Amino acid sequence: MSHVLVLGANGQIAREAIDLFLNETDVRLTLYLRKSSRLGNIDSNRARVIDGDVMDQVKLKDAMNGVDVVYVNLAGDLEQYARTIVETMKSAGVKRLIFISSMGIYDEVPGQKYSSILDPYRKAASIVEASDLDYTILRPAWFTRSNEIDYEITQKGEPFRGSEVSCKSVAALVVKLSESPELEIRRSIGVSKPH
Repeated sequence: MSHVLVLGANGQIAREAIDLFLNETDVRLTLYLRKSSRLGNIDSNRARVIDGDVMDQVKLKDAMNGVDVVYVNLAGDLEQYARTIVETMKSAGVKRLIFISSMGIYDEVPGQKYSSILDPYRKAASIVEASDLDYTILRPAWFTRSNEIDYEITQKGEPFRGSEVSCKSVAALVVKLSESPELEIRRSIGVSKPH
């Protein structure tokens, strides 16, 4: 049974992933977020909840104790978050990282120009890629709330396909990567609904 630490556990994808982890796997979870009251009651003896800020390295390292996979689902100061998470994972001896970013960070979306709004995502991805961690960066398309799991992936350097993807699809990929830690190691993959 693996143990997954979810950073930003109240995010849209994270909430879908938590449901999938608890309903379809035997994975143990540590759910880390600033205000745990937003999660409501998690009815499972396989999940523990920690109130914490990612920038609190002492608390973050403690949360990584016994963890096999760190799944990052954050918004905000992504560059600094990425730096802190990578450093803390190294000091805690945790190697596997799944990091949610955004499509467009490599100017890979046909018909669209790179925008500075993506700078935090690009810089965070650069920090993760420069680490020696077993990372997978996910670059999802625009989110939908469709109740479906239907996605395709593209690798870094390939043109992005599609323009949207359901949160549930991205969550399913996170669960798959968490349960098969040999998949997509040191890759940055685009995720979109097939069209």
